[in-house]
Amino acid sequence: MTNKLIMSQLPQNWIRTRLDCISEIVLGQSPPSSTYNESGKGLPFYQGKLEFGKVYPVPKKWCSEPKKTAEKGDILVSVRAPVGPTNICLEKSCIGRGLAAIRGFGGIETLFILYLLRANENVLAGKGTGTTFSAISGEQLRSLEIPLPPLNEQRRIVGKVEELFSYLDAGVESLRKVQAQLKRCRQAVLKYAFEGKLTEEWRKTHKDQIEPAPKFLEKVKQDLKRATPNKLAELGLNNESGFQELPETWVWATIGELETFIGSGITPRGGRTVYVQEGIPFIRSQNVYPDGLRLEEIAYVTPKMHDTMKRTKAYPNDVLLNITGASIGRSAVIPEKLPEANVNQHVCIIRTGWWLIPAYLSHFLNSPIGQTQIFGTQSGVTRQGLNYEQVRRLKIPLAPLMEQNEIVTKIEATYTATGQVEKTIRQNINHVEYLRQSILKDAFGGKLVPQDPDDEPAEKLLERIKAEHISNRTPKFSNQLELSRYVK
Repeated sequence: MTNKLIMSQLPQNWIRTRLDCISEIVLGQSPPSSTYNESGKGLPFYQGKLEFGKVYPVPKKWCSEPKKTAEKGDILVSVRAPVGPTNICLEKSCIGRGLAAIRGFGGIETLFILYLLRANENVLAGKGTGTTFSAISGEQLRSLEIPLPPLNEQRRIVGKVEELFSYLDAGVESLRKVQAQLKRCRQAVLKYAFEGKLTEEWRKTHKDQIEPAPKFLEKVKQDLKRATPNKLAELGLNNESGFQELPETWVWATIGELETFIGSGITPRGGRTVYVQEGIPFIRSQNVYPDGLRLEEIAYVTPKMHDTMKRTKAYPNDVLLNITGASIGRSAVIPEKLPEANVNQHVCIIRTGWWLIPAYLSHFLNSPIGQTQIFGTQSGVTRQGLNYEQVRRLKIPLAPLMEQNEIVTKIEATYTATGQVEKTIRQNINHVEYLRQSILKDAFGGKLVPQDPDDEPAEKLLERIKAEHISNRTPKFSNQLELSRYVK
């Protein structure tokens, strides 16, 4: 939405003016860092968008010697990286140079200014300049051209916007609840899958085709000996204390008993500076999600650097597990479309053989049973990170190969169905944000509420504001430009 759209064809009794004609604008100033604290001493200290909530900011720091302050009810607008977002100040607060505080003159209410600025958010953002990060000057903020309706109509506009936004908020809340239900549904499917309940009926109809666990594990054991001659495989951990009973054709095993390779990567010397536009995909923890790898912002390293990190080369069907950081525990499988990749130190590669379908292992790691072990105490795991030995000690309910395939098919069918619903929900939530902007566009174009010819014209309101400031000897109005500069 552009400023021209907001400003065109204003109704009778409206005028065009500047933001500093209807409000006091206080530009923030950062106090000395020695006056910051996190113990609540002094005034809440807001530095920028980082502390903003949906409507009100949340203090993370306080300041004992503020340079500039905002009052209760002021609008806080971000003027640096990013430009435009707004919140309402809940109490007298210190503001840094990333913010400005705006309070209305002449009875103009807080919510009117809030919605006015939100309608102009893209306009403000478009004024931002700077090579390192975007910012606007005080003059750019003060000279923002705005449409001003009569005071009574301002109140009707706020009332109508609040009413319509409450309907949209209720709709979004309902969509969020469905999203949460979909997440619970997927977790329930994973739980049932690795308890053997998801394929309970399938086992009844395929019992003559299922290879009993002892025979299946004996083949695994022999192949593991050939693949890793120095590996000591001790299978057959069924009914271990602390783990649930499994179907009679299943068995508990550790990942260490089934893997042929476990390892994690390194961050190349030079960090981000060594990434290139094209080359070998370099998978980081932010790329690994339970619903698959997200490759939109994947990094790349050169083939030469890739060759220097031989132990961290990853291939299709390798299982990835985040082992450090905030995303610890997320797992995904490398798809066929990535013939070769590399990983950093936060991502563990788990490679197995024919006896364990990669998607089966990955879904297990993402399941409630897997996550309980990763975040629990049974294997000595802490939230700070997993080491290789802890990964090897994670226990997995091993189903016969044929049943593994059936479980993966059922899980992924559920993921496909819920994924489509979730995509529709995200589209609807995005559409709600579009509707909010449409409502604000109509509100400040004079199309949201009817005009009342008996309302005092906005021009009179502005003249009264000017007169009040002249009587108070405010330099901006008495010694600078005449009102005619501000009324357009």
